[in-house]
Amino acid sequence: MPLAVYEIFNMRSLYLFFPFFLLTFLFSCKEKPKNDKSELVTRLESIFYDPAFVTIPDQTFNVADNGAIGDGQTLATQAIQMTIDAAAKAGGGKVIFPQGTFLSGALFLKSNVELHLDEGVTIQAIQDDSQYPEHKTRIAGLEMEWPSALINVYQQKNVRITGKGIIDGNGKFWWDKFWGDPPRSGGMWVEYKEKDIRWAVDYDCKRVRPVVVYESEDVLLKDFTVKRAGFWTISLTYSERIYVDGLIIRNNIGGFGPSSDGINSDSSKDILVENCDIDCNDDNLCIKAGRDADGLRVNRPAENIVYRNCITRSGHGLFTIGSETSGGMRNIEVYGLEAIGTNTGIRFKSAQVRGGLIENIWFHDIKMKDVDSPFHFELNWYPEYSYPSIPATIPEAEIQDRWKLLTQVVEPPERGIPEFRNIRLSNITVEGAKEAFYANAFPEKPIRNLTWENITIEAEKSGSLHYANQWRMKNVSLTTQSQDSILFKNSTQIEHPTFFPQAAGVDGASAKPQQSVAAQIANLLTKNDPPFIIPVNSATEMLIFEGDTIPPLEEISVFVFPNESSSIEFQEPLGDGFYFSPLKISNTVQPGGIEVMGQKDHHWVFNIKSEKPPQSVTGSDSWTYHAEEQSLVIEKTGKSFKLQYK
Repeated sequence: MPLAVYEIFNMRSLYLFFPFFLLTFLFSCKEKPKNDKSELVTRLESIFYDPAFVTIPDQTFNVADNGAIGDGQTLATQAIQMTIDAAAKAGGGKVIFPQGTFLSGALFLKSNVELHLDEGVTIQAIQDDSQYPEHKTRIAGLEMEWPSALINVYQQKNVRITGKGIIDGNGKFWWDKFWGDPPRSGGMWVEYKEKDIRWAVDYDCKRVRPVVVYESEDVLLKDFTVKRAGFWTISLTYSERIYVDGLIIRNNIGGFGPSSDGINSDSSKDILVENCDIDCNDDNLCIKAGRDADGLRVNRPAENIVYRNCITRSGHGLFTIGSETSGGMRNIEVYGLEAIGTNTGIRFKSAQVRGGLIENIWFHDIKMKDVDSPFHFELNWYPEYSYPSIPATIPEAEIQDRWKLLTQVVEPPERGIPEFRNIRLSNITVEGAKEAFYANAFPEKPIRNLTWENITIEAEKSGSLHYANQWRMKNVSLTTQSQDSILFKNSTQIEHPTFFPQAAGVDGASAKPQQSVAAQIANLLTKNDPPFIIPVNSATEMLIFEGDTIPPLEEISVFVFPNESSSIEFQEPLGDGFYFSPLKISNTVQPGGIEVMGQKDHHWVFNIKSEKPPQSVTGSDSWTYHAEEQSLVIEKTGKSFKLQYK
């Protein structure tokens, strides 16, 4: 409902009421002794701890013998590849390097070969797209041609990459190609955003990954460091029996690369990832299984996977499932993780066209400190990215085949609804969170049958659940700074945690203002040089000012006093809430007009002071004039548009 703007314009009292829906919760399930290993862990250890796993013939091949120079300037691709090929031709062996920095394009490991990087050895990606030939692969859930990685294990068996050396993705070249410097100031990001095809940038800006394992078996990745990834850091796709141990990932060096995921398992099985330390700028540890129509066509699950005993630092997910979920996921165990300042903890991402059955997952023995959102389950993730359409303004000759694949309709529609069920969480502690719980699914397939046990959460506010069913809790405590319990909508059979609200230290962002909106505006208009455009945050009933950052909002009300032309600009979360986009509102006096420039759809209610009714209003969805209050109310749903009234 639009605000009763006429009362504000007449400086009478206006009170807006946003009721809070209260909920508390608790879970129960049978507890297993902490020291008991699951059948999945026991089986994977029997594979990867076996001394016979990935055995390499005892012979060495030195890249220097083929002319590789580690001066950081001389291109060494050919010399290194010759050495790898020689080892393979000889039946296998270890490829070694003298100390130094070896500048290289794409390298392709072969079966029965180990790439060994001693401490003091660096392989650095050359910043030249022509040095990475394109091959068929899968990128962000879509099968397509894409540049080779710096280090490729492509359709091979019995391969090792080991040692205390460094693989340097040298990624800033590709970061700037994607979004300029500073971030989101240029590059393809700005170009595509202006064309309303932001969703295509990730697929068209072909950024080089440091390490890719594709359609391969029996691979060991151990002890090395990867830094400055141009895109995803470690990609394990369509592969089996992959062991990742002791890797260090440092991607936020010299900037912040977009989508610099840590370790991604994509439609692969029998995977063990352990003892890794990750600092990146997207999902730290992640499992994926294909996107939308193409992912449903492939229909290949991610299964039998263990991630354990890792630390995550900067990044957008301690452990993320999705957003590519089409092939489904099952039999996954995640434990012994520690998040230090990671934005999000356990994170589910999917969309209404993605599909997939995600089940039989166990998270346990996890610590999170200063993680904003420890349990964030968003199945309608990033609509502007997840539901793309090709604008009519794009010429047919410019439309790429991958765009058509990305926009292919999933039929029947219910096939695209993802299902998350049979998930267990136990022995987890959370300190310094902002929002304890967030879940949003679909009425056809709510997030269901979750068991929570032995969990302690300290957060500023409780959070909300939308379409959740059958959540059981045992020994779950929630301590919040706010007085609000969990808000829920269309959620049933939710048990309650022990809830401990704290009266002191209420976060101002979640508190109600002491004054009504009317009183706030009245006070503002008495000041020298008052603003003539005044947006209102409907969630907090607080006014929005120049430079503010607002939470996600479905509706925004704006009060306009058209004494003179003016504008206001503030920020809102873009996509998953870890990037921000500007939102600008401008008004002109003669003729009367309002322009909105943003990247997310909102329902807008413009409340305009007007002494007489307009002769016409163009660009609106609806409008009304209140003669007694001398106010024009215009409603419009959209993200970038112009309104005219005269």
